[in-house]
Amino acid sequence: MSGENEKPSLVYGEIKDNQNVLDLEKITIMKSAVDSEDVPMEHKIRLNQNGDDTNQTIKLYKRRWFIVLLFSSYSLCNSFQWIQYGIINNIFMRFYGVESFTIDWMSMIYMLTYIPFIFPVTWLLDKKGLRVIALVATAMNCAGTWIKVTSVRPNLFAVTMLGQFCCSLAQVFILGMPSKIASVWFGSEEVSTACSIGVFGNQLGIAIGFLVPPILVPNVEDMDQLAYHISIMFYITAGVATLLFLLVVMVFQERPELPPTQAQATARCISPEQYSYTASILRLLRNKPFLLLILTYGLNVGCFYAVGTLLNRMIIEHYPGEELNAGRIGLTIIIAGMVGSLICGIWLDRTKTYKQTTLTVYLMSFVGMLVYAFTLSLGHLWVVFLTAGALGFFMTGYLPLGFEFGVELTYPECEGTSSGLLNCSAQVFGIMFTICQGKIIDNYGTLAGNIFLCVFLFIGSVLTGFIKSDLQRQKANQLAKAAVPSDPEDGNISAPAVLDETRFPLH
Repeated sequence: MSGENEKPSLVYGEIKDNQNVLDLEKITIMKSAVDSEDVPMEHKIRLNQNGDDTNQTIKLYKRRWFIVLLFSSYSLCNSFQWIQYGIINNIFMRFYGVESFTIDWMSMIYMLTYIPFIFPVTWLLDKKGLRVIALVATAMNCAGTWIKVTSVRPNLFAVTMLGQFCCSLAQVFILGMPSKIASVWFGSEEVSTACSIGVFGNQLGIAIGFLVPPILVPNVEDMDQLAYHISIMFYITAGVATLLFLLVVMVFQERPELPPTQAQATARCISPEQYSYTASILRLLRNKPFLLLILTYGLNVGCFYAVGTLLNRMIIEHYPGEELNAGRIGLTIIIAGMVGSLICGIWLDRTKTYKQTTLTVYLMSFVGMLVYAFTLSLGHLWVVFLTAGALGFFMTGYLPLGFEFGVELTYPECEGTSSGLLNCSAQVFGIMFTICQGKIIDNYGTLAGNIFLCVFLFIGSVLTGFIKSDLQRQKANQLAKAAVPSDPEDGNISAPAVLDETRFPLH
């Protein structure tokens, strides 16, 4: 039995590169009696760093909501531009004198740019943190919007492509951020909701990208008037992007002074010298459940990217002259998806049923795609609105589920790295599916193209069933709480836990 004055500790075994960074099943919790401390409304953890005891308080800050909303806002501005060309594909084809497939690349460049740049960006996120990533993202996005402002002439397609490339590069600094911001700023009971809010901004931007361009850029015959409408759209985007960049410069914060959860308090014990980005990537690629999630996430989100990019072509083929309604259908998909995302995030925070929820939503995405495929050609736009909304609710609602499930499977690896690998898979499949479905639509019609996507959604649903639900982050929080029992009368912590960092080598 431990001595009366000996403090409890969490003891970690040595971690090798072929193991998880934190083998939660092997944690030994050594319990002993300590003098009680009054810590009103706060959880205290004593962290042992290089032999020096320092007290860290677990605390939630109100400004966390402003941080996630600011991120959502600049994510919105960036994702709006992903689809702003594709949803009025036929108008930009005529203005710049290019083919349909060339305009499709204005959306696909977002996917293509992500693949080679994701690894250096996640490395930068690990080394420099959230604020540097936010500054670079908003600066690149702002630069891209102003380049587009200068490209509103029929012979300057290369310039508008350059502007879109800058915005697509900014997206690499954005897509993997929701789960990272949620983990760094939010408590364990709201982290999934916060991630959903982060993804919400991206989805809302796509929704506005479906709705606004057909309104701002009508299909007029006069080229000078058309150029005027396009320039108005570009100027509005540039103004918003500039405002958001200035806000990030002035107020975006790296992280809260005190950690929001016990898992984050533990993560702060790891010094930069102990962390190896290459070893982290290798551990993730040896994590079999996470590898299955990478594949299934890519299949689902890749299908969503293909549907979004080719929506104008599919609607116009069956409903000629309905560019405005094509945008509204895209808006319906995203709005329904945003509702789905928030519901799923709240559900996860309350139930922690990550695999069950992910599998259910995946299966419903497959069913929704199947129904959409067979009702698109019926000749009734209201039916398309209805089926597209159902498809969006589940397919777009899956996005934060994949992020949060990935973080659970890979904790305590960097959230930006796991999210980056998921997004990389989505971009690869997005390019493949967009090109293949576009060719199938050209040669065999929209039904064949949509059935092509249904096949891969079915495969993804089956593979999701084989993912082992090993929720590492939940185990970390539960074990930390078990090691720091609370006073049943006032809910305060009676004994701080000592986390011995010297027993937690990463190499």
